[in-house]
Amino acid sequence: MHDANMAMSSRSLGALAAFVFLCTAASMSSSMAATDSFLQCLSASIPSQLLYTQSSPSYTSVLDAGIRNPKFLTNTTRPVWIITPTNASHVEAAVLCGRRNGVRLRIRSGGHDYEGLSYRSERPETFAVLDLVNIRAVRVDAASATAWVDSGATLGEMYYAIGKAGGRIAFPAGLCPTVGVGGHFSGGGFGMLLRKYGLAADNVVDAVLVDAKGRLLDKNSMGSDVFWALRGGAGESFGIVLSWKVKLVAVPPTVTVFNVPVTVSQGAIDVVTRWQAVAPSLPDDLFIRVLVQGQRASFQSLYLGTCDALLPVMRSRFPELGMNRSDCREMTWIQSVPYIYLGSSATVEDILNRTIAMDTSNKATSDYVRQAIGRDTWSAIFGWLARPNAGLMILDPYGGQIGSVAEAATPFPHRGGVLYNIQYMNFWSAAGGGGGGAAQRAWIRDFYAFMAPFVSKDPREAYANYRDLDLGENVVGTGGVSSYDAGKVWGEKYFRGNYQRLAMAKAQIDADDYFRNEQSIPPLVAGK
Repeated sequence: MHDANMAMSSRSLGALAAFVFLCTAASMSSSMAATDSFLQCLSASIPSQLLYTQSSPSYTSVLDAGIRNPKFLTNTTRPVWIITPTNASHVEAAVLCGRRNGVRLRIRSGGHDYEGLSYRSERPETFAVLDLVNIRAVRVDAASATAWVDSGATLGEMYYAIGKAGGRIAFPAGLCPTVGVGGHFSGGGFGMLLRKYGLAADNVVDAVLVDAKGRLLDKNSMGSDVFWALRGGAGESFGIVLSWKVKLVAVPPTVTVFNVPVTVSQGAIDVVTRWQAVAPSLPDDLFIRVLVQGQRASFQSLYLGTCDALLPVMRSRFPELGMNRSDCREMTWIQSVPYIYLGSSATVEDILNRTIAMDTSNKATSDYVRQAIGRDTWSAIFGWLARPNAGLMILDPYGGQIGSVAEAATPFPHRGGVLYNIQYMNFWSAAGGGGGGAAQRAWIRDFYAFMAPFVSKDPREAYANYRDLDLGENVVGTGGVSSYDAGKVWGEKYFRGNYQRLAMAKAQIDADDYFRNEQSIPPLVAGK
């Protein structure tokens, strides 16, 4: 939120247009006329205090408040405008004004997009950011076990509201509490409850969408193909989802968490090798992920039950880990949210904090594993993790509910047959700016190449919410529409056989490709 001191200057529209011209003198005069008209159009429907131009004293602070990766603070194409709507009518007006004046919109809910495409462009472009930070209500109906969650809410805000509404309801989404709901749901969204209840997107039962014509649509009026596409198919490709109706899930009054570190000298190579067979086949109530960094593997778990019930399962199914009663921490589900991600001293109120440390930049990518990786290869992997400038791996087990859903049921295809997901990450000092981290990026690139023989193939699968432009970028054709064939390069990695249906849904709702970024779904007209 912002106060009166953060409002846009009250100078005349002509002076504002003149400033925009000076800031972008290299642009074509027709483009400047478009942004001048865009401002006038916006101002007729949206209060000035919700609009920020590059001349506004608060422009930089408003833009940077939603940037989660310091490398994107500099050396990137920034929006000409930032719009911070407070209701659906403002969003509808922004779309209509943008279409009328040739100004595209990029949609930001939390700013965690790994490539920053919700607020920046890889190429020179005149665009506006529609930041949903003021559309962030969470309305929980405990009696019906449902909730309406606005896209600008964070996962932490959603979890907090659910926890306040009752001790035996939860929602299966990601770990990081500052992630925005809009982007997370639209890419699938998984966390510690994925084996019991699947993805966040699997539990979406309705949505409110503003489409490229400025229409306000729900599940029924948008059509079944578009509603299908929103739930895991990169939702920003199809319009602006303002709110999601979700079904909440049942959890017991007591859950158990543990974190057991194992070093290489303690047998980590053997334990991780064994984990691959065990974790995807455990009871659905038990989720054990692994964070592998340096010469240590940390086994992090959430169990929907008590320690007394967990111990016999661990002794019989995964004795290699050596987990015992002293490792157990019993608590409520909502208490487990900050405990797992923020640490043992964190409180439930801490998940409401929308700020994050901006001391390190990062690069990430992902893989899926369908056949267990051999011990010798794991020994080599730990060698990679011991190198200078090495990053880390996060292994999330599948199986259970996420694997029981058909690949075509939602756009998210990584279901039956997947053992686990790998996320690779590396970090470097933010002081290096946008051009820093060369050695760390090289490590990710080279390690990713090394892993190719051991992960999924044809296509080599990736997770859309771990967006990586190194997998490919859209090519815009002479008609101003992204190429379907060029999009296959990255699209089939994220969506496998669902990519074509996504492109056909895109053609239904946005045939001329207004909602577009470097990895948005291209439109495909049936029969072409």
